[in-house]
Amino acid sequence: MDNLSIKFTLGSEITAEQKEFFNRNGFIHFKNFIRQETVNDIIEASSQVQKQWITEQRVKVNGIPIKYGKDLDGSPLVQRFAFINQHHPLFAGLTHDPRFEILLDLIGPGARLGTEEKDGMVLNHYVNGVDSKFTQMGWHTDGLRDIFQGARLNPMLNVGIHLSNVKPENGGLRVLAGTHKQSLYNMLFRKRYFLDNKADQKEVAIVPNAGDLTIHDGRLWHRVAQSAVTGEESRRRVIYLPIIAGKFEPKNEKSPTAFYQRFAGLVK
Repeated sequence: MDNLSIKFTLGSEITAEQKEFFNRNGFIHFKNFIRQETVNDIIEASSQVQKQWITEQRVKVNGIPIKYGKDLDGSPLVQRFAFINQHHPLFAGLTHDPRFEILLDLIGPGARLGTEEKDGMVLNHYVNGVDSKFTQMGWHTDGLRDIFQGARLNPMLNVGIHLSNVKPENGGLRVLAGTHKQSLYNMLFRKRYFLDNKADQKEVAIVPNAGDLTIHDGRLWHRVAQSAVTGEESRRRVIYLPIIAGKFEPKNEKSPTAFYQRFAGLVK
């Protein structure tokens, strides 16, 4: 039986042990992917993008709605940045880190970083305050969008770069290990997409430190738990970038807003 809380170290290749763990459980956790200095630079860069988007009153990026909320002091806050890699050179440069090439091996031939597809590089900023609009996310799988769009369910992984030290009481990512191997029926109906926020007795809490990297399979059931604490202690930032295969489907500023994006309003 795997120790599901184990943290690996990413080297020059995905080891046989790491690949076996990932294939069996649908997720993997690597420690110390980036340094604290880089984390600080990323947070500062996101503040610059936020200031620009608020000034421009931008509402969408490549058809993807921007999620706004309010910070603890009542000031406007971008809580979900889509395609942030296209809006600051630091994020664009991060996508060229050669270690991402190593991660592609978890899918195999034809895998690529989705820097121009899906939602691009996403930065989520959670804070549990009175006026926050983004404190949790109900159970879902990332593969649902392909089904909504009538497309074939292609391989997809979500790579998370964590920018905060997280304790279990801070909420964060929860996964149901092994559910990436479920039937299509269970992928569609095991939980009520986004509406079900309840803890599952089988869920695994991902508890990263700032600079850690996680990967989860797009077919894996997962949620983002709400912080049990409020205020500054609840602040959590994480970057997600997809690894995908199949037909190349880039987005641009003329791209329509997809049907499934209406579910974003269910995230509080």
